[in-house]
Amino acid sequence: MARIQKRRSVFLRLVLLGFSIYTIISLGKLQVELVNSRKELEYQTAKEAEIKLRNQELLNLLNNGTERDFIERAARDRLGYVYADEQVFEDLSGQ
Repeated sequence: MARIQKRRSVFLRLVLLGFSIYTIISLGKLQVELVNSRKELEYQTAKEAEIKLRNQELLNLLNNGTERDFIERAARDRLGYVYADEQVFEDLSGQ
């Protein structure tokens, strides 16, 4: 009878050890996943702020000028267009 109790005790300890190892590994994986999720959240939050700023700029551009002004500014800023007799100077000094 004592031998059966001893076997159960060893078996129970092995099961408990296995469960403990499984739990520790699972917690480690969850911690890594949490860190990755937080990094992704930071990235998405920054991206959202960028998009909101860009939207605000576009709204201001739309509200503060006529359609002709809007098209002209878009052509200058995005496409680099200028008038035929116009000279454009760029500051390359970095200041």
